Amino acid sequence: MVGRIPPAKNEPVKSYAPGTPERKTLQAALSKMSEEVRDIPAFVGDREVRGETVDVVMPHDHHHVVGKAHQVNKSDVENAIASAEAARPEWAALPYESRASILLKAADLLTGPYRDRINAATMLGQSKTPHQAEIEAAAELADFWRFNVEYGDQMRREQPLSPDGQWNRTELRPLDGFVFAVSPFNFTAIAGNLPTAPALMGNTVVWKPSPEQMLSASYVMEILLEAGMPRGVINMVAGDPKMIGDTCLSSPKLAGLHFTGSTATFQHLWRTIGNNIDRYVSYPRIVGETGGKDFIFAHPSADVDALACAIVRGGFEYQGQKCSAASRIYMPKSIWGAVKERAVAMIETLRVGDIADFSNFMGAVISQKAFDRISGYVDLANLEGTVHAGGSYDGSKGWFVQPTLVEVSDPKHRLMREEIFGPVVTTWVYDDAQLDEALTLCDEGTAYGLTGGVFAQDRYAVEKVLNRLRGAAGNFYINDKPTGAVVGQQPFGGGRASGTNDKAGSAANLMRWTSVRAIKEVFVPATDYRYPYMGEE
Repeated sequence: MVGRIPPAKNEPVKSYAPGTPERKTLQAALSKMSEEVRDIPAFVGDREVRGETVDVVMPHDHHHVVGKAHQVNKSDVENAIASAEAARPEWAALPYESRASILLKAADLLTGPYRDRINAATMLGQSKTPHQAEIEAAAELADFWRFNVEYGDQMRREQPLSPDGQWNRTELRPLDGFVFAVSPFNFTAIAGNLPTAPALMGNTVVWKPSPEQMLSASYVMEILLEAGMPRGVINMVAGDPKMIGDTCLSSPKLAGLHFTGSTATFQHLWRTIGNNIDRYVSYPRIVGETGGKDFIFAHPSADVDALACAIVRGGFEYQGQKCSAASRIYMPKSIWGAVKERAVAMIETLRVGDIADFSNFMGAVISQKAFDRISGYVDLANLEGTVHAGGSYDGSKGWFVQPTLVEVSDPKHRLMREEIFGPVVTTWVYDDAQLDEALTLCDEGTAYGLTGGVFAQDRYAVEKVLNRLRGAAGNFYINDKPTGAVVGQQPFGGGRASGTNDKAGSAANLMRWTSVRAIKEVFVPATDYRYPYMGEE
């Protein structure tokens, strides 16, 4: 059965402005769910596994427990792998339309009856504001599920030429084994996409969400099961990351790694796969999106107001905990004074606090570990830079770090090179006449290559920066902040130390989860071995 897939379109984003119905229902969900402690089991085959638990807390009120995540042991992980393998033949044999329908139903459940719950879970467990939760936990995840279905359909319909007398076709087979999906804390949408993109293409998955994202991850799993995802196709486990990783990566049936997280962790996983390469049934596909030290390069012709807004939004939305967050700014001396004045004025109005208060622009950073790391960079900014805004933090109730804008005189300072993953934006000011030198410093300033952009009204300058920084960002923005990629509009990913640039939200990513088989059928086969050239004169 081959059916026409419903065309994908981006999910409209709700505003949650005062007086809107969605604001009222979301506030009710937040109030109800904040009083609950959700039981979060592991899902292994057709079983819900329970054992020792770890508290899931609100980052903005870290004494407030909102969930109990059950931790698995090594045998549970081995059972998850076995369950994925057991489910694989029947799942792979299911028609594409049937697998697609599950994700399309999941998208409608997500944006319908589950919308308030997934947004509230993301807000409570990951300290996101209503807008930050809405644009990704509801809208982006639905976009992943709907657009992936469309892209997969386009891929399977693209077929080779068939000369007269034969029929050539290609089949997109799943990989020969299971996919290990490892997702981060900062995006519910990424957590929902990493296991389901391979599953759509017929693969089965062992999925390890981040411990800080387990509340919303449990709702993602609930939605998928309600949508009809067969048990065992996606197995969700939580626990000791080293044990889970080592167990999955040592299995001969590992066929792929779908990862988003830190560069160091990704390199460790890749190295482990390399060391185990002779034990695998096939060569595992490795797809990863990791860190970033994302830039805004300003030209003297830049619109000052737009540039200042991009620094504030790009650097401080979701506490700077986006892999695409603006973190280093290259600023021409001629406009720095005006940009600084406007940016500082904006930053001083940003409210930081409990996400249940919709007047707050920022919540808390995700954990004590993150707070300690980021506050260390804030101390460094106060010690070795010039702090123009922020520069303080308080972890007594929630892990709050004030949005900090710092200027340094050394373009190779640690604050310009190292990933902070927090609300610290560092500016280096260059002489207008030294544009070329500044571009070189931007291109070579870090190991990363995820996102970045240029602000300029001069079109010649735009093209110059675009070309000079060709390798510095997999997602490049012109006169916009370097965050907010939308599925179907800007496929996301970067190179260098930022990952494999397999572009989540595109056919390029889905192709990594398929193994193509080419089939040639001849209708009237040859019966004589001799070719015409062999005939007598």
